[in-house]
Amino acid sequence: MKKVINGKMYNTETAEKIDSWSNGYYGNDFRNCTERLYRKRTGEFFLHGWGGPMSKYAESLGNMTSGSEKITPLTEDEAKEWMEEHSDVDTYIDVFGEPEE
Repeated sequence: MKKVINGKMYNTETAEKIDSWSNGYYGNDFRNCTERLYRKRTGEFFLHGWGGPMSKYAESLGNMTSGSEKITPLTEDEAKEWMEEHSDVDTYIDVFGEPEE
């Protein structure tokens, strides 16, 4: 997916995929939700997420709701928070180094 946000290009084809997370629901379940964290060549982070009409990626279409996908730019601190919640320790260390004890 490609998206221009605030004059900057975000492209899942050219960025480095860092990690992914899914809530465990099957793709045909309205609650399904998947997110992937990416890092651009410039070092900027972004999240590519998608989900069904009962997920956080739901989109209102008049009197109906549909699933959708979205790219969200993240600060380094936001990327760290996402990884703390969704990634394993080794992946976090590979990206940001070992945190203080």
